[in-house]
Amino acid sequence: MGLLSKKDAKLITDPFADNNPITIQVLGICSALAITAELKASIVMSISVIFVLGVGNVVISLMRNIIPSKIRIIVQLIVVATLVIIVDLVLKAFAYELSKTLGAFIGLIITNCIIMGRFEAFALGNGPWRSFLDGIGNALGYGVILIIVGFFRELLGSGTLLGFPVLGDPIAKTGLYATGYENNGFMLLAPMALIVVGIIIWVQRSRNKALIEEH
Repeated sequence: MGLLSKKDAKLITDPFADNNPITIQVLGICSALAITAELKASIVMSISVIFVLGVGNVVISLMRNIIPSKIRIIVQLIVVATLVIIVDLVLKAFAYELSKTLGAFIGLIITNCIIMGRFEAFALGNGPWRSFLDGIGNALGYGVILIIVGFFRELLGSGTLLGFPVLGDPIAKTGLYATGYENNGFMLLAPMALIVVGIIIWVQRSRNKALIEEH
């Protein structure tokens, strides 16, 4: 018997496609709009959410039988706030400039709908192992969308990836810029993130007609 049963494996694979937290559940849209102008910020935010949701789901699952229902939301907020503080301190210690760029957005992980939603919908009713898989799966599904959006926004908006020029030098007009190409400054604005997410949703539903809602 493998480490993961088919049922457990779906906890990780489903959020990538048929149950993606951003494109299907429409959760966590705010961070997708706010921090995806740079690919590096998108990757760091994704890793941060993977840590917070994976560990948080396990902690809530372990405590699920001793948490009074009347204060469960408060307990969940304390758990996620503690994990976010750890992430923030690690970033300040090892990536200070990036921590300043992300700034308040790291703190807003505390109110990320995906995290509180998984605590409520899954961790409170399942064991630590399945809760861990659910947390990692949903965080990865969230992260994939952030990275895709960040990739296209930085590439088309700045002509760079992870801060390195990939289309040439826009000043010296080398590479693609020699053909008359110009960076699309609109890609760096938050509304363009929503448009990119919309395109991803369109592609996803075009490939899987079952996701199209009938009215």
